[in-house]
Amino acid sequence: MKTKAIFHRAVLLTTICCAGALMSVPAAVATERQIEADSVVVTQHKTTVNDESFTYSATTGTQPVWNDDGKPVAAVFYTYYQRTDIKDKSKRPLLISFNGGPGSASVWMQIAYTGPKALKVDSEGYPLQPYGTKQNPYSVLDTADIVFVNPVNTAYSRVLADKDGKMMSRDEQAKMFFGVNADVKYLAEWINTFVTRNERWQSPKFLIGESYGTTRVSGLALALQNMQWMYLNGVVLVSPTEIGIKREGPVDVANRLPYFAATAWYHKALPAELQQLDLYDLLPKVEQFTINEYLPALAKGAFISAEEKDRIAQQVAQYSGLSVKAVLQNNMDIPNDFFWKELLRERGQTVGRLDSRYIGIDRREAGDSPDFNAELTSWLHSFTPAINHYLRTELNYKTDVKYNMFGPVRPWDNSDDNTGENLRLAMAENPYLKVMIQSGYYDGATNYFDAKYSMWQLDPSGKMKDRLSFKGYRSGHMMYLRYEDLKQSNDDLRQFIKASLPAEDQPAKY
Repeated sequence: MKTKAIFHRAVLLTTICCAGALMSVPAAVATERQIEADSVVVTQHKTTVNDESFTYSATTGTQPVWNDDGKPVAAVFYTYYQRTDIKDKSKRPLLISFNGGPGSASVWMQIAYTGPKALKVDSEGYPLQPYGTKQNPYSVLDTADIVFVNPVNTAYSRVLADKDGKMMSRDEQAKMFFGVNADVKYLAEWINTFVTRNERWQSPKFLIGESYGTTRVSGLALALQNMQWMYLNGVVLVSPTEIGIKREGPVDVANRLPYFAATAWYHKALPAELQQLDLYDLLPKVEQFTINEYLPALAKGAFISAEEKDRIAQQVAQYSGLSVKAVLQNNMDIPNDFFWKELLRERGQTVGRLDSRYIGIDRREAGDSPDFNAELTSWLHSFTPAINHYLRTELNYKTDVKYNMFGPVRPWDNSDDNTGENLRLAMAENPYLKVMIQSGYYDGATNYFDAKYSMWQLDPSGKMKDRLSFKGYRSGHMMYLRYEDLKQSNDDLRQFIKASLPAEDQPAKY
């Protein structure tokens, strides 16, 4: 096993005694800090998942992205976990995993959700020192091999200089890597190469993406079929974005309310008769009100009657934990930022954006938005040291290139985002293909009711709704940080993978 990765080598000044004299040897000049286009490091491990012990290998490395002339123009860093006690890989599922941003590394799901290691945090997801990882007893590695992919400029992935040391211009980089459709195009080609190199063409294949990663995998589902002739068994959307399915105007406004209610319930900010309900009993009530009353009222705009407006505002206040005055002052259109600031204002606290269980404190209690995202600072607190330590000491991948938790990928070209429609078409073309959505009820960035709405709108014909499913959790954007949901979300994913494998000799046809 070898690695082509280039490192800095700090050389101490050496003194040599020779013929009674001291000779000074000058320090070596540091090599250029860059990543190799192709590198591989393989380590061997053992774990126990759901009381089953097995061995696995972890392959960390880089694989090139080539231009049309066949020249390497970027190196994409990945980590590939595979059980080593499985002889027949033709029936072994392969799970291809992406995080979001855009510009985010694959760190989040790799060391906190599906991989063989889990982040060392408390039972609700808060940082613990010393930082690091521990065994993940619920990883889906028992059921599927997993490759975590880092798009260009995330983790150790980088654009490469040509043979003359010249970098492509920022405009050239943006055109090739940094946009909805550019991202899908080069990653589809990269996946083809990875599957070919690792001899996984016969394996059932699944994509999983979190946050912006759901836009990515929705687009990849069709691109892999139509451009690489690679057909999938399943796509998993974790905390999904809009995937090109518009939720504008009254729909955008109304869809926030169920999330507001979940957050207010968690912080015990609801009226007593609602607070005493279990979350799973409360949310259906709020959802029905949202669809049947709140949305139609918002659609009437300024021409709603005063009586109806007052009645709707009263109910919105009841469900959101806000005052009627605050609801009316916002014309019943409550911005997320305002909610995060207002809900616990009297307690002198703010709530998090990606996970509203997290609490923040601001310089001033006045204002209409929090000073910072309480959850993200907490997550970076624990994830950053953990992934850097894990890759270097346990997986033996050593480089001086910085691990980008969030990399420079902007401006990002969001034009022509048809990824939801692409996913629908991929499902229509492939009767095997199923889709599952996973969302946390306390996620205010990609709220769970928006996710449900996108699922409802994904296939207007309704002919494929039996291949679409939704799973919700009592946590936020990264639902797996809460220990109970780490188990449940992996169990749901495991069952989805198994249920998406057709019976032997079952044809793909309608």
